[in-house]
Amino acid sequence: MLKYSIYTLISFFAFISWGQTIKYNLKMEKPQNHYFQVEMELNDFPSEEIDVKMPIWAPGSYLAREFAKNVNLVLAYDENGKELAVKKTNKNTWKITKGNAKKVKVNYEVYAFELTVRTSFLDLTHGFVSGSGVFMYVDGFKEKGGTLEVFPYKTFGVITTALKEKGEGVTADVSTVFEFDNYDHLVDCPLEIGNQSVFSFTASGIKHTVAMYSYGNFDVEQLKIDMAKVVEGSTKVFGENPNQDYTFIIHNVVDGQGGLEHSNSTVLSVNRWTYSGPKYSDFLKLVAHEYFHLWNVKRIRPVELGPFNYDEENYTSLLWVMEGFTSYYEKLILMREGIYTPEKFLASMFSSLNYIEGSVGARVQPVSHASFDAWIKAYRPNENSSNTTMSYYSGGSIKAMMLDIMIIEKYNGEKCLDDFMRVLYQKYYKEKNRGFSETEFKDELANFLGQNMDEFYHKYIDGTEIPDYKALFAKIGLDVKYAGQPLPSIGIGMKDSGGKTIVTSVRSGSAAEEAGISVNDEIIGCNGIRADKASLESYFSNLRTGEIIDLLFAREDQLFSTEVKVTTYEQPRFDYEISKATTKNKLYNYWLRIN
Repeated sequence: MLKYSIYTLISFFAFISWGQTIKYNLKMEKPQNHYFQVEMELNDFPSEEIDVKMPIWAPGSYLAREFAKNVNLVLAYDENGKELAVKKTNKNTWKITKGNAKKVKVNYEVYAFELTVRTSFLDLTHGFVSGSGVFMYVDGFKEKGGTLEVFPYKTFGVITTALKEKGEGVTADVSTVFEFDNYDHLVDCPLEIGNQSVFSFTASGIKHTVAMYSYGNFDVEQLKIDMAKVVEGSTKVFGENPNQDYTFIIHNVVDGQGGLEHSNSTVLSVNRWTYSGPKYSDFLKLVAHEYFHLWNVKRIRPVELGPFNYDEENYTSLLWVMEGFTSYYEKLILMREGIYTPEKFLASMFSSLNYIEGSVGARVQPVSHASFDAWIKAYRPNENSSNTTMSYYSGGSIKAMMLDIMIIEKYNGEKCLDDFMRVLYQKYYKEKNRGFSETEFKDELANFLGQNMDEFYHKYIDGTEIPDYKALFAKIGLDVKYAGQPLPSIGIGMKDSGGKTIVTSVRSGSAAEEAGISVNDEIIGCNGIRADKASLESYFSNLRTGEIIDLLFAREDQLFSTEVKVTTYEQPRFDYEISKATTKNKLYNYWLRIN
């Protein structure tokens, strides 16, 4: 009797865990109305009620985008075609009362007309699917695998995705069936559906497929060479590439949106004329950034970034590592592969350094706070953001450079940041198969450097102090000097808007703020004379500290005048000099890979 009971329980739980099947059907019957039609086929779910949910965000983009806003009426039917009750219970959840039905079909439409790397789009030229904004999931069953059958519009002939086609038993002529391991896998593989041009190249022993939507001035053969360099350079950092294949989806558009990383694919949105001249290296930098993410973010990651909670924001204070370190390596890899010269690499890094240290917000918001508040500040900027926030991309890249130099100096040019990244990759991805906590990351850094990191964190990660760059770079023989100078300033930014001079920013603590000038004010005149943006900029460039100017401005159609007493503002800045001693320094040459 005991044996029978155990067997029964095992069978029951096996049914609960493995009996269900999930299939998605994706159609696009009338692309000009920008709607995808989605059908979920759910089989053998035992409970009488099923909750289906639409994510509120896309992993890799830290903003609650509320994808449920694009979903039309959700309908459900049993195996006999009888309509089932569907009740929306919160902003992104629909409860289906199925009773004893063994099969349930859930039908809904998704409006898709925002072509970015993180949102979906459909028109008569192509369809792009960013999965978390199109596919719902069954609550409590995200770990279930299944299939996706795509029915392209009649004029669309190509489907590009990192999902694997289901092979045996598939005979459909008008559709393609793909398999996914679980919901995270499904939405981690975007789809490009249309008539995109496709080519491939092999690098690091792996086939890379590139799908190009729309036209541009790209040279396929040159792209194969240069993108392969990026792949090889990235792979060298870790000593291995975890993928068997990789997919690039590239949208050639007017207004490029950047990129979004996935485990074995990426989506890039770039200006269609970016493939020649100075802009071309910027494109390759974007390729390097997103490709490096297949390690740093998708495998080396904080515990908060996978498995994902799609119902709410996933906060972490480590985006300065995930995005900042990646921003550092995007340039480092291009230099190592000969796309950047060492001089261009240094110029680029010091441009980021001066951007950060010269930012008012960098003295207010530490990189750890910038990381944590990405959800509520970085992607929701306002007129005061420049006074209170900083970029965890640029700020994190400078912290990565600092740590790289510290490691190089400690190990006398025998190790660098690459070696630390390999420690994280081996320990947390390959051995533990999980993310790390903030404390674990700090402890790993301390162990690798052989020093307590409390002061470093207090000053530069959780604090806003400007590092002693002269002492830091002296470790590798580079001479760095402070170059900030006190200059007269009233502290505003302006733009020309239809012939009107509009205030776009007011620096915190500035003369303009003290005088009551606000963002969106229209400056009409200065010292009794009508002025436009060009004449104001020319006049402001010759101001003297203590000088008083009289500004006439309009706010909400009311006229005001105010006196502004010019004050002094010193923006922190650093310059560097490469001397003969620098070029002979072993550590400097190791850092820049100069033989």
